[in-house]
Amino acid sequence: MKKLVILGAGCAGTMVANKLRKKLDRDEWSITIIDKDDRHIYQPGLLFIPFGIYKAEDVVRSRTEFIGKGINFIVDEIVAVDTDNQCVETIAGSYDYDKVIICTGVSIAPEEVPGMMDGWQSQIFDFYTLEGAVNLSRRLRKFKEGRLVLNIAEFPFKCPVAPLEFVYLADAYFTERGIRDQIEIRLVTPLPGAFTKPKASAFFTRLIEEKNIQVTASYDLAEVDCEKQQIVSAAGETIDWDLLVSIPPNVGARFLVKSGVAMDEVGYVKTNNHTLKAEQHDNMWVLGDTTTLPTSKAGSVAHFSAEVMVENFIRELEEEPIREDFDGHANCFIETGFNKAALIDFNYEYEPLPGKFPLPGLGPFSLLGESKANHWGKMMFKWVYWNKLVTGEEMPLEAQMSLAGKVQE
Repeated sequence: MKKLVILGAGCAGTMVANKLRKKLDRDEWSITIIDKDDRHIYQPGLLFIPFGIYKAEDVVRSRTEFIGKGINFIVDEIVAVDTDNQCVETIAGSYDYDKVIICTGVSIAPEEVPGMMDGWQSQIFDFYTLEGAVNLSRRLRKFKEGRLVLNIAEFPFKCPVAPLEFVYLADAYFTERGIRDQIEIRLVTPLPGAFTKPKASAFFTRLIEEKNIQVTASYDLAEVDCEKQQIVSAAGETIDWDLLVSIPPNVGARFLVKSGVAMDEVGYVKTNNHTLKAEQHDNMWVLGDTTTLPTSKAGSVAHFSAEVMVENFIRELEEEPIREDFDGHANCFIETGFNKAALIDFNYEYEPLPGKFPLPGLGPFSLLGESKANHWGKMMFKWVYWNKLVTGEEMPLEAQMSLAGKVQE
C-alpha cells in the first residue's frame, strides 16, 4: 500500500486530507495526518475575542471532529523530514511516505524582536494566538486612556487585513464604552500604506481617517524598550505606547529549517505559484501559510489552492500533465466596526476592485464598500468553516477568481 503523509492538521491539512480521502482508493493509499495536539482553532475568530464578541470556547474544537474516516490521525511532535529516504520523524516514531503534503502553517516569533519578550503578555499582547487573544481581552477591559499602538514587525504575515480589522474594531469598542476621546489608536506598519494593493489601500485609508486612527507607514521595527514603553525603528524613530499590540515576525516550522526542507531560516517551503508542488523536493506538495505563494496567507487561499492541488495530485498519480491553474485567488470579509464589514476579492493579476460579489443564495456582497450584509457574511462564515470547509465538502465558489460583478476602470 502506498502512503500519503500530511504534516499539520489545521485548516489546510484537514481540508486536503478529507478531499483526497474521497478520491484515493482505500485499498491502494493510506492517509496519515500528524499534528502536535488535538486542538483545532478557528483562526478568524481570534480577532473577536479581545472585544468580547467571542469567547475562547467559541473557536476551539477537537481536530478529530473534522478528520474523516479512513484517515489516521497522529498526535505527536514532528522533529524532522528526511527527504532522501522519504520519512517523517516524530518524537514517538517515524512514518515513511510515497507522497508528503506540508501544511504546517506559520507561527509568531516575538523572540525575534530585541526587547519584546521583556513585556510579552504583560505589557505587549497579540491576537494571533488563543492565549494572546484571551490575555488581550482582559487588558482591553481595563484600558481607559492613553495610546494604543498596533505594530506590524515585518511582512509577510498571516491574514494581512487583520491589523486593519483590529484598529477598526478597537475604535468601535472604545466608542461604545464612551471613552474613545481618551484613547489614541495608532497603526504602525512596515507597508507604505494601509494595505498592499492601491485601490484597497485608498479605501481602507479613508476609513482610518474617518475613524481618527493615526498611521505611521514604512516603519522598520528594530527593537522594543519595555522600560520606556517605546518601539524603536532601524532609523532610531521612537513611538511611545501605553498598550502595545504586536504582530511579531511570522516563521515556519523549525523542523522544516533543520531538515533543509524550507528555503531559508524563515521557514517557508518554496512552492510553485500555480501548481502547489514543492520546487526543491520530490514527491512533496505544499499548502496553506507555509507556502511562498505571492498572495495573502489566508484561509481563502488555502481553500482555493487546495482545489487545484487535489486535482494536480490525482493527475500526477495517473501520469497526466499537471496544470498551472492556481491564479492566486484570495478573498476576505474585513470587519470595519459597528456591525459593518467590507469585502475584497483578488488574485495575482487583479487587485481588489469595487463592485458586487455574486454568491448563489446569499449574495451579492459589496466589494470595497461597507455594509451590514458583509458583516453577517463574516459572522456566518464560522458555521461554514466548521461544517463545510474543513470537512472537504464542495463549496459554491470557483478556485479561480471571477470578474463577474467587478467594476474595472
